Amino acid sequence: MSIVVNEIFGPTVQGEGPSAGRQCAFLRLGGCNLSCHWCDTPYTWDWKGTSDEKTAFDPRKELHNRDVDEVVDELLALGTDLVVISGGEPLSQQRRLRPVLKRLLDAGVTVEFETNGTVAPDDEIITPGVRFNVSPKLAHAGDPASKRIVPAALSKLAQTPDVAFKFVCRTTDDLDEVAALQADFGISPIWIMPEGKSVAHISQHLSSLADEVVRRGWNLSTRLHVLAWGDKRGI
Repeated sequence: MSIVVNEIFGPTVQGEGPSAGRQCAFLRLGGCNLSCHWCDTPYTWDWKGTSDEKTAFDPRKELHNRDVDEVVDELLALGTDLVVISGGEPLSQQRRLRPVLKRLLDAGVTVEFETNGTVAPDDEIITPGVRFNVSPKLAHAGDPASKRIVPAALSKLAQTPDVAFKFVCRTTDDLDEVAALQADFGISPIWIMPEGKSVAHISQHLSSLADEVVRRGWNLSTRLHVLAWGDKRGI
């Protein structure tokens, strides 16, 4: 069995959410069902140059069909006790990922999925040792609400035992959007992460959001990998 991989790298650190700063390895998969214009990994899906980078990436160079066992062997060789499966949208390949999860969990490795919340996880992958970091996209991402907000998927993820919800925000108006989603779907816990691909943009948005995030009783997440390494890939 094979999966569509963009890159495997590590050791590095998880840059976002409740595990920020924890050493990990990344399995970044290819393909996404959304097209956020500010996406920081457009090379996993943007074949037409529609993101802010205005670059049309070549799927023949960016995507690779990899054998599942070879992928797991490479991840385990990196020697971390956490593997982050990202993308793109990794849950679009969740059935193919089942043997990957089994081998990693059997080896004592914890797994985190970075998902946009539009694909409901199968019951087979909701298991101890697997966390779902769910990042539903707000209006400023550019896609219509009917595409980026999937009620059935969010409702199931809200009921999943080990889950965190991350929202990329710029202004306090974005926080009102988050509050509406929280009311509609009962999502919790909530982490607010400032949008930005540079230290300057992250700092700007963080300073405008922090007081209101605290007032609402939510959590703040920086983008540690950007602060440390900028926009370098494979870090």
